[in-house]
Amino acid sequence: MTRSRTAVPTASFLLLVMTACSGEPGAAGPREVAQYDIADFMGSTTHAGASFSPDGSKILLSHDRTGVFNAYAMTVAGGEPTALTTSDTDAIFAVGYFNDDERFLYTSDQGGNELNHLYVRSPDGTVTDLTPGENLKAQFAGWSGDRLAFYVQTNERDAQAFDVYRYEVAEGYPRRMVFRNDEALLPANISPDGRHIVLMRARTTNDNDLYLQNLETGERVDVTAHEGSVSSSPADFSPDGRWLYYTADEGSEFARLMRYDVTSGTKETVVAPEWDVMFAEFSRDGRYLVVGVNEDARTRLDVYEADGMRPVALPDMPDASVTSVSFSKDGATLALYASSSRTPGDLFVMPVAGGEPRRLTNSLNPAIDSDDLVDAQVVRFASYDGLEIPGILFKPHQASAESKAPALVWVHGGPGGQSRVGYFDLIQYLVNHGYVIYAINNRGSSGYGKTFFALDDRKHGEADLGDVVASKAMLIETGYVDAERIGIIGGSYGGYMVAAALAFEPEAFAAGVDIFGVTNWIRTLESIPPWWGAARDALYSEMGDPATDRERLHRISPLFHAANITKPLIVLQGANDPRVLKVESDELVEAVRANGVPVEYVVFDDEGHGFLNKENEIRGYGAILTFLDEHLKGQRPIPLETSGSR
Repeated sequence: MTRSRTAVPTASFLLLVMTACSGEPGAAGPREVAQYDIADFMGSTTHAGASFSPDGSKILLSHDRTGVFNAYAMTVAGGEPTALTTSDTDAIFAVGYFNDDERFLYTSDQGGNELNHLYVRSPDGTVTDLTPGENLKAQFAGWSGDRLAFYVQTNERDAQAFDVYRYEVAEGYPRRMVFRNDEALLPANISPDGRHIVLMRARTTNDNDLYLQNLETGERVDVTAHEGSVSSSPADFSPDGRWLYYTADEGSEFARLMRYDVTSGTKETVVAPEWDVMFAEFSRDGRYLVVGVNEDARTRLDVYEADGMRPVALPDMPDASVTSVSFSKDGATLALYASSSRTPGDLFVMPVAGGEPRRLTNSLNPAIDSDDLVDAQVVRFASYDGLEIPGILFKPHQASAESKAPALVWVHGGPGGQSRVGYFDLIQYLVNHGYVIYAINNRGSSGYGKTFFALDDRKHGEADLGDVVASKAMLIETGYVDAERIGIIGGSYGGYMVAAALAFEPEAFAAGVDIFGVTNWIRTLESIPPWWGAARDALYSEMGDPATDRERLHRISPLFHAANITKPLIVLQGANDPRVLKVESDELVEAVRANGVPVEYVVFDDEGHGFLNKENEIRGYGAILTFLDEHLKGQRPIPLETSGSR
């Protein structure tokens, strides 16, 4: 692949982002490492968001240092952030500052139920719920071009459809509906002048249409009219409103960045890398265009001068990803997050015109030496039918041919997700305690072309499960994995794959870790949250319609075959999960216990689909290691040469 980018000196920046690489997995023998407990890993901080204040002196972000996400302001000069919210229960995620004062928007749900409301906080601490009511979901939908208003999507009128409202920034935040969604479409971007809205109609998970509707006349144009299956996604409007930028894989395996002339209806290709373009966004002043590319499970971020598409130099970071970029109001300064396999994402600021980045956060717990953690390596193998399957391999420092390690095949969520190179505390925690992790991107994963993505359609728990089982041979061939001690772990759809593996391939894995996984596809598909209404048909096209495909859905649902499960299992579940209902896990646990099989069950009363409270993560992740040490390491612990235990 060819990429045009001007190089810049980066040595000092690299020292800030990451320490020297420990080498590729398998490249070195055992080394002394310190072992850390789960509280140490949870002592690291997760940061999210970066919105510059109107004067450019501060950045609004969220982090979870206290154990719960809250909103903070951090000066661009550095120093400790100032807490702006103080929730000790529900996670708060900052959206952005207003244009001319330090009011800001944030979003929060209740105990993980995904019924988010949108709030505005004033500098005096006053908080206003902009979307009050029960059983509704609301989400921020962008600012107007003049920043005198913003847009909000809410399903308050119809639980299965999101209408769009325009809120004024004036006192009282008066609002009016600008789009009534009577067709259960997916509303997206609104043009800077407020005249046009982008709408998506999803037919399948890899075939949809983008429409451009005039909000004044109601006229609607199909921007992506096509034959066959084409997946498209809106990206951004140019600040002058002339162009709609979007991604589409028409005529290609991968999504290109396209643009559509709102006036003439012509369209053209902007960039066409040999990987998927994930997103594109303009700076406020329109001078710069940021493009994110999914390059072999890493985020490659390109910044261009919009006029002429000339590349802007950014630091080059081996084994690291720049995951997001945002610009100050005047476009002179950018904020970016950079992470590596061994370091969580940290926030940096730097002048666009050039100069050294300034690090604003230190996310990794200082009690952890990043040299004791491991780098990820992209590893491919030939599956049961010869298809090449990619994945991300994490090798413990202490694993070797002389001291073989237990291993876990990690299955991502979805269906259609992707495991990516980067930092994840649970993975590094397990690897630090001697477990090899292979995060497989089985057929049906995104990021490897639309043909690969569609290979598991209507074959879930069968074609993709075959890849998961086949990955064992690759792990054994490394020479440092114990063939008798390979388990499986995953969350959401990955949790389903754990239960499916234990039920349908009962001798393949020695133990399973199921994190809120689907067990009964008929019930799950019939109980899809109402706000997924516009995407329900697309999901049915991939998984099957419970009204017409019950026999197959019954066949691939582990609950109905739980009598086959003979290997130890641990299940983690949030009680408020609206996607995978708690009853899914309840019934699987009961059925497997009836087999006389060891089962651990950890339920969090204040979590949903994914865990955000650090106390819960400490409890849950610690339980996973205890379970694995008993049932996967068993009586054959790996010899460890440690420099200490913390």
